[in-house]
Amino acid sequence: MTQEKEFNAERFEKRLDLLDERLDNIDSIVSALGERVLRQPLVMAITCPNCGQVIEISITGTQRQRG
Repeated sequence: MTQEKEFNAERFEKRLDLLDERLDNIDSIVSALGERVLRQPLVMAITCPNCGQVIEISITGTQRQRG
C-alpha cells in the first residue's frame, strides 16, 4: 500500500510539472501576441471544434506604425 501511495504521489507530481510547463508555454505565447499587437494588427483564425466554422478575430493596438 505504501508503494502505491508513493507511485501515485510521484505520478501526481509529474502531472503537476507538465501542467506548470504548459502554463509557462501559454504565458509565453500570450506575451508574444500582446507585444505583437502593440506593434501591428493581428488576425487570428480559429476553427470551431464542434461545427468546423472558421471565426476570425482582429486585434489592433493603440501604437501607430512608423514609416
